[in-house]
Amino acid sequence: MKFQYKVVDPRSRTRPVRIAKPPRNIFRAGCLLIAAFLTVFLLLTAVYFLAPLRTNILVLGIDRRPEEGTAASRTDTMILTTIVPLKPYVGMLSIPRDLWVTVPGIGENRVNTAHFFAENERVGSGSYAAMDTVRHNFGVDVNYYVLVEFDSVQRIADNLDGVEINLDTPMSGYPAGTHRLNGEQSLAFVRDRQGTDDFFRMSRGQLFLKSLGKQMLNPGSWEHIPNLALVMMDSVETNVPPWLWPRLGFALLRAGPDGVDSRVISREMVNPFTTSGGAQVLAPNWNNINPMLMEMFGQ
Repeated sequence: MKFQYKVVDPRSRTRPVRIAKPPRNIFRAGCLLIAAFLTVFLLLTAVYFLAPLRTNILVLGIDRRPEEGTAASRTDTMILTTIVPLKPYVGMLSIPRDLWVTVPGIGENRVNTAHFFAENERVGSGSYAAMDTVRHNFGVDVNYYVLVEFDSVQRIADNLDGVEINLDTPMSGYPAGTHRLNGEQSLAFVRDRQGTDDFFRMSRGQLFLKSLGKQMLNPGSWEHIPNLALVMMDSVETNVPPWLWPRLGFALLRAGPDGVDSRVISREMVNPFTTSGGAQVLAPNWNNINPMLMEMFGQ
């Protein structure tokens, strides 16, 4: 019996393939790059949301829906609003519509006429004229506005299935206590002038805005947000750029409705008088108004 031998070439044996590992310094560099990116991203996010930059917004309310092709209406509601996200601080100062001031390009007149005169001259200029009037008389740098049609109050309240208000004292025919107002009742509440003056009306307007804000922050109302967005797109005009909305919204959320510093130019800050034309107006007492402006807008 013969044996056959097979010679195997050692070089032909299968050897395990070794995967080359990247140098450790490249791996470390990648980790550092990712960490640096995340750090810069978080820093920019913190600066965006929390930078101590003040944003002043003039909230204007038109008491009737403008006729087609024109928005020549007096602004019966004027609320000078300031937001400082870092604190957070949200201040709202209501300005009486009969306050007698200098309207640039017009002369001495009620503060609420600035929008009307400008819109008569050039459509779309009314809100800018109102801001210019506030800057000229109050010395507050305001570059943004929000213009709201009062009729939208009814639609907003109806979309929320009513707005709940809490009254410490009887007001507008309602006893003290908690009340849920539907759209029609909400509009009547903010418009009511019977038996009260403009100072009470300003307080009611701020109370309603706070109640509305509290309700919109309630998770039970979030299902209505899509419809509310459509209503606001149709009835709210603003020049606040979209990139600012998250920042301002975050500040409002942090402050909450109960954290808003709500003030009005009160009776003690004005001097009623009658113009040569027989109009009943209010002369501002700047010695009393300016300290409040410094507290709210000069911090």
